[in-house]
Amino acid sequence: MTDGTTPTGRFDGRTALVTGAASGIGRATAERLADEGATVVVTDVDEQNGEAVVDEIETAGGDAVFRELDVTDADAFDAVVQAVDERHGLDVVVNNAGIAHPHATVEETDAETFERVLDVNVRGVWNGCQSALRVFKDRGEGAIVNVASLGGMIGLPRQGVYTLTKGAVLNFTRTVAAEAGPAGVRANAVCPGFVETEMGESFFEDADDPEEARERMERQYPLRRLGRPEEVAAAIAYLASDDASWVTGHGLVVDGGYSVA
Repeated sequence: MTDGTTPTGRFDGRTALVTGAASGIGRATAERLADEGATVVVTDVDEQNGEAVVDEIETAGGDAVFRELDVTDADAFDAVVQAVDERHGLDVVVNNAGIAHPHATVEETDAETFERVLDVNVRGVWNGCQSALRVFKDRGEGAIVNVASLGGMIGLPRQGVYTLTKGAVLNFTRTVAAEAGPAGVRANAVCPGFVETEMGESFFEDADDPEEARERMERQYPLRRLGRPEEVAAAIAYLASDDASWVTGHGLVVDGGYSVA
């Protein structure tokens, strides 16, 4: 898991819960936090791959447990957070779970797609923040990191619902930070550009020539490549750590320079 350059010990004695941690950015985040000493609660609706992440972390010498969780279920989210806090104490919540949708213009997008993406990407983050705040504010400390997107800051044609939800996540994070700051709780967001994950790969599937579409996308980034999950995980770990102790309400852009090109 670690490449020898990962800082260690920033999360010693701490427990972090990561949603959508069975794959992609969530998986990389769970592994990164475990590398840095955290006990990681891997949550996802995908039990098989979630357990595989736990096995990998434990094989590398880290501590992790799996909890099945549908982030759209507020009661279930509360139950998991309360159980984790009672057993381990809870210090960090990373609201990463999210979904995309097939390419479609606003007028082409059907109601079912709209409701489903909104439910996971917005309600899931809302539920995660509510549950975390009930624990963190009473204790007077804690860190929340929400995974938004570059798409929440700029328009992405034919991704209307996705950009709508990620913009909501970013601005909601600012509200949480403003409300919870006096209680000693920090809330930040990370805004990745295009990252090489399974969800990211699906972006190219509708193209006539997926490889050409990928190369065209890469050329739009000053660094001339797409992002890697572990690069976003490093940013999440920073925001969750004491290194960011005076950072709250911030949307950290991790996009290979796309937004300035």
